[in-house]
Amino acid sequence: MIQTKQFMKSLLIMISLCFTIVMAQAGSSKQDENEMYAERVKTAFIKGWGAYMDYAKGQDAVNPLAKKGHNWYSHSLLMTPVDALSTMHIMGLKKEMEEAKELIFSQLNFDIDMEIQQFEIAIRIMGGLLSAYQLDGDPRFLKLAEDLGKRMLPVFESKTGMPYRLVNLKTGAVAGEITNPCEIGSMLLEYGMLSKLTGNPIYYEKCKRGVVATFERRSKIGLVGTEININTGEWVNKSAHISGRIDAYYEYLLKGWLLFGDKDLKKMWDIHKKAIANYLADDVSTGFWYGYADMDTGVRTATRFGALDCFYGAVLCLDRDFKSAKKLQQSIYKMWTLKGLEPEMIDYSTMNIIDSYYMIRPEAIESTYYLWHYTKDPKYYEQGKHMFESIEKYCQVDNGYVQIKNVETMEKWDTLESFFFAETMKYCYLFFAPKEAFNLDKCVLNTEAHPFFKTWK
Repeated sequence: MIQTKQFMKSLLIMISLCFTIVMAQAGSSKQDENEMYAERVKTAFIKGWGAYMDYAKGQDAVNPLAKKGHNWYSHSLLMTPVDALSTMHIMGLKKEMEEAKELIFSQLNFDIDMEIQQFEIAIRIMGGLLSAYQLDGDPRFLKLAEDLGKRMLPVFESKTGMPYRLVNLKTGAVAGEITNPCEIGSMLLEYGMLSKLTGNPIYYEKCKRGVVATFERRSKIGLVGTEININTGEWVNKSAHISGRIDAYYEYLLKGWLLFGDKDLKKMWDIHKKAIANYLADDVSTGFWYGYADMDTGVRTATRFGALDCFYGAVLCLDRDFKSAKKLQQSIYKMWTLKGLEPEMIDYSTMNIIDSYYMIRPEAIESTYYLWHYTKDPKYYEQGKHMFESIEKYCQVDNGYVQIKNVETMEKWDTLESFFFAETMKYCYLFFAPKEAFNLDKCVLNTEAHPFFKTWK
């Protein structure tokens, strides 16, 4: 009897030892895979950056196949270097960071007689500069951001406080009174951070006034429309959805609360989130989606879902609504794997493609990463790997990366915009990055994936 007990004890010890060895090997294998993929993503980023430096240095973006660059406006605002810098910092790419900084500090100038789209410049350029200041500490980044902020302030001088779409950087002349919630509200983090870092509250106050004015014009059921006249306050287009022209308005209400602790924003978000769940969410045979509805009645008007809509999964994660985020993720991944890369827009009732191009957008990867970060469910890790591999397979060319004209034919579209560096490659990298590289819980990422840290003193 004693021998039997000793045998069983020895057997249990051996089983435990074997299990420990297997788990250690599995952990080592997982670490090896992470390191391998992290290096592959960094290699992809460097290849894209190399194309920019070879063919478009000093311009906004690169066209790798034509071996040239292009600008958004009459003069370059160095969109790619500014947008890329925060990702370079997280990846630890010192050589590339120095190249970007040299371009920014020697060439970036806002004293130009040139009309720009305030919202895009705020999220990309101001956001990139503010994030670079927090990551790098060089005061020249903040000085540039403040100069830009001052030049864009005239957009808020409308009858309602909602901003004009366009502003001349030199003269302050404004234009574009027909705008949308996204271009009204999705600069709140940038102007708020500028206020926090400079100690001047005017930027946040003026931007928040426009956000509040939009919220006050929501419908009785809690939705906003697609277009509004900022001087009359009248809705021009009452189509409600979470897609482009509305998307980041909702995103920034929640993120503004998380970053600044502004309780007004939290109340607005809670009201809108309930309306989105009641009238835009659509649980059908093909999956769980968010469609289009009339902002006043909530009546369904279209069953469209696209690449930009995918951002909402990340927002749901930030709101700790993982049940909805997981349901939406099933649909997002289904759309991604429909043809090998996600199309820009589908009709989810039939799963037919409406717009077939792929701009190397990050939103699907973003939401996948957020679910992986918060749940550590390995299926989201595997989905992230697959999305990166898809970009490698279809978007990579000999001298860089390009967009896709048609995901059914995979015909190349010769351009690489700055968000490839700011967002797409950053989110791909974060699946595999070492813990010390980045901590999502210490910051809020703006809609261009630039980290804003919650401590700003």
